[in-house]
Amino acid sequence: MMRNAKIIGSILIAVAAILWGLDGVVLTPRLFNLDVAFVVFMLHAVPFVLMNIFMFNQYKYLSKFSRQDFIILGLIALFGGAVGTLSIVKALFLVNFQHLSVIVLLQKLQPIFAIILAAILLREKIKGSFVVWAGLAIFASYFLTFGLGLPDFQTGSVGVAALYALLAAFSFGSATVFGKMFLKKYDYKTGTFYRFGITAAFMLVFVLLFGDWQLSSVTGVNWLIFLIIAVTTGSGAIFIYYYGLTRVKASVSTICELFFPVSAIVFDYLINGHVLSLVQWIATIVLVGVVVKISLDHARK
Repeated sequence: MMRNAKIIGSILIAVAAILWGLDGVVLTPRLFNLDVAFVVFMLHAVPFVLMNIFMFNQYKYLSKFSRQDFIILGLIALFGGAVGTLSIVKALFLVNFQHLSVIVLLQKLQPIFAIILAAILLREKIKGSFVVWAGLAIFASYFLTFGLGLPDFQTGSVGVAALYALLAAFSFGSATVFGKMFLKKYDYKTGTFYRFGITAAFMLVFVLLFGDWQLSSVTGVNWLIFLIIAVTTGSGAIFIYYYGLTRVKASVSTICELFFPVSAIVFDYLINGHVLSLVQWIATIVLVGVVVKISLDHARK
């Protein structure tokens, strides 16, 4: 029975990872006709509305949360929701359907940022070799982005998009650390519910003040994409991932999550016909290998 649970958990994490690859390459870029901030608002508002149908009882925690709980939830929503999603959506839109797998692959640097922040905020110890491995990962990410060419940071270039992708990786890594702090007291369902709700509130204010309210511009295809993301690659994938994570070790999860970059490369080839160069393939193998090495070493501590 225990073995079956682990197998199911591994499969669910792999499915969630594949869904994230599908989102980054196939779904979110198809919303390019809308303002980035408005897209991020909708990506959180639509799933949150659907969650209210099944998880309305989560509001009972509003009277139980301490001031620190609200601060942590706010930080999770700010980094994991607002800043992180704004950055990655902006990156995907900037490349105009080009180099999508590169942008998605750069998110694999997320564990490095998470470990560094955990050392700072949670006082978790890291090995001296971590600096060497992390440096190698960053070195590989350069060749993944630019190949053998020189950096290009012109507006709309892959270089600028890569910077946004790195900001997204940092933000999602930060949210992981804050999420660990929150999950010491509450379960993942509560964290997910409030993460989407608070992020939607943040983004609503942001759109009204600085963005473009485009509800009347949302096409039928846009609504379909929003709904698909809501039940699959958005909240759906997060629930699947955490459900699987409760049944396997973190080290096993790290391996299963490799389906994320692999699926991104496959989808980018099948849908958009893009293929990585030889240098980028080598950089991809090094980057993924180093991140797995770092994650496994950290999980064994």
